[in-house]
Amino acid sequence: MIYHHPLAYLVGIEGLALLRAWAGEHDQAFVEARLAEVRRLLDDETLAGHDGVVVRRGDTLAGYEAWATTYDEPRNSLFDVDEPVMHAILDELPAGTVLDAACGTGRYAAYLAGRGHRIVGVDSSPAMLGRARTRVPDGTFLSGELHELPVDDDSVDIVVCALALVHVPSLAPVMAEFARVLRPGGHLVISDVHRDLVLLGSVVHSPGPAGEPGVTPTYRHLTGDYLRAALPAGFQVRRCEEPRPATPDQPVPPPAEAAAIGDWADWPWTLLPVVPAVVRAVWDKPSTVIWHFQLS
Repeated sequence: MIYHHPLAYLVGIEGLALLRAWAGEHDQAFVEARLAEVRRLLDDETLAGHDGVVVRRGDTLAGYEAWATTYDEPRNSLFDVDEPVMHAILDELPAGTVLDAACGTGRYAAYLAGRGHRIVGVDSSPAMLGRARTRVPDGTFLSGELHELPVDDDSVDIVVCALALVHVPSLAPVMAEFARVLRPGGHLVISDVHRDLVLLGSVVHSPGPAGEPGVTPTYRHLTGDYLRAALPAGFQVRRCEEPRPATPDQPVPPPAEAAAIGDWADWPWTLLPVVPAVVRAVWDKPSTVIWHFQLS
């Protein structure tokens, strides 16, 4: 079982900030402020006396079934990061048949349908598929898994896969499936949750049958992992980007009281205001990685 404790999370990201200072990104005043803040956190009874939460290892399907009704609203902040680059790549490709693999609620299916593409969407979540069908009524949406797509060989011109491979333990079987369904010369355009964002605790909650805390399986894929899976499948790299969210051009707010950390269901987001200077220091990393491959 996994164990989440708010104090452990806060001290953990303090440590990441201190490591970045060790590498030369911050000065003595920053380091001393972090050490003082760690002492304050350790002395805070709200945090030190917290029981923590035992968290089960959930599954991806349950997590996204629960998230389906709110996946698009309020808007997921990762959409603002991946869409400008993804759209720039996709807008240069001629209209054809697109497979939106792990299509979710049809975010990219709808965008590409509006640009004249024929859409085939695949997802394992019935709730997500239901919303995608409503969003793109002319599309074909099928239940399936990334490693076993219900799509014929050499039948699509473009495969799009957005923010899904982070839940796949091994990329090679999925890349092989993408290569199987693509026509020669076809394009694969991927956005994925960046490994650094996963390190910072951004994981999808997956509640159990009685609502007990759980998180989806989440994997930190290295750059080499994508390449070792894609190149043997016959793909060539056309582009790779690691966009990051915009850094607010505002003063760092004062720390919030630890008493306002909220419930586990809202972690780690409600923990971040307790250490705003650290958040500004460590959350400026890329939040997505985007790949454009072309099949030989």
